[in-house]
Amino acid sequence: MELQIARQIIDTLAQGIHPVTGEAMPEDSPYNAPPVIRALHAVARALEGGELPERTRRTQPPNAGKAWTGQEDAALETAFDAGIALKQVAQELGRTQFAVEQRLVKLGKVAAPAGGGRYGNGAAHG
Repeated sequence: MELQIARQIIDTLAQGIHPVTGEAMPEDSPYNAPPVIRALHAVARALEGGELPERTRRTQPPNAGKAWTGQEDAALETAFDAGIALKQVAQELGRTQFAVEQRLVKLGKVAAPAGGGRYGNGAAHG
C-alpha cells in the first residue's frame, strides 16, 4: 500500500469516519477513544514529516491525489464495463489501482466489501 493512501486512511479514522463508507464511526468504536485518536494523529504527523528510506519510496502516478474529472469517471466506467483489468485502467488514468477501486465503489459500479479487507481489492474484477 502506498504511504499516501495509508495516511489518508489514518487521517479519516482519526476524524472518527469510516474510510470506506464515509459514515461516522459509532460512539462505542475504538476509533472514538481519545488515546486511539491521539495515536492516529501522532502517526499522521510522523508520516507527514518523515523521510522514507530509499528502498520504501515509490513514485506516485501523475494523477495520484488529484480530484477526479467527469471525463475520467466516464473513461473508468467504460473500461470497467468492457472488462479491462483494473491495473491497466489505473495506469492509463495515471491513478493507483486502489484509487480506481475506490472510485468504482463511489460510482456504484461495485459494492464496498463487507468487513473491510483491503478496502475494495476483491470488490472489482481485473
